[in-house]
Amino acid sequence: MRNLKEKVAYLHGLTQGLNVNEHSSEGKVLLNIIDVLDSFADEVRNVNLAQRELEDYVESIDEDLTDLEEEVYEEDFDNEDDDDYDDEMYEDVFEDDMVEVACPDCHELVTFESEILDDVEDIEVTCPYCGGVVYDNTLDITANHMHDTKDSNHIMHPGI
Repeated sequence: MRNLKEKVAYLHGLTQGLNVNEHSSEGKVLLNIIDVLDSFADEVRNVNLAQRELEDYVESIDEDLTDLEEEVYEEDFDNEDDDDYDDEMYEDVFEDDMVEVACPDCHELVTFESEILDDVEDIEVTCPYCGGVVYDNTLDITANHMHDTKDSNHIMHPGI
């Protein structure tokens, strides 16, 4: 940066040493070009200063965010310090309240709350991967339909 300003100052001194003046057309052009270069050098310096200030500001925001994340997400799952925490208990609760069904179209596993199975309102659960229907409580499933689905190589019928 400083180098750019020094080069412009050198050109300005060179024009003075060569007695370039505004009386000739070429002199006017050269002196105006040097003035414009000086203005560009000042603007580049200002942009660089603003860039450094922004970098410092973003760095401070990043540090503040890191501190905030550590404070908010600080969780101690050390079993020695917390005897009440039981992984298996929480897994059982999750498994009892959730239903996992394979999508008949893409065969990805879709998990949803088991309460949906008992809901009296019309409910349709779609696969988040392909958009296919994995559960629809409005379908009337009979024994014949259940037999047909086993033969169709679908992992799970949408009406189950």
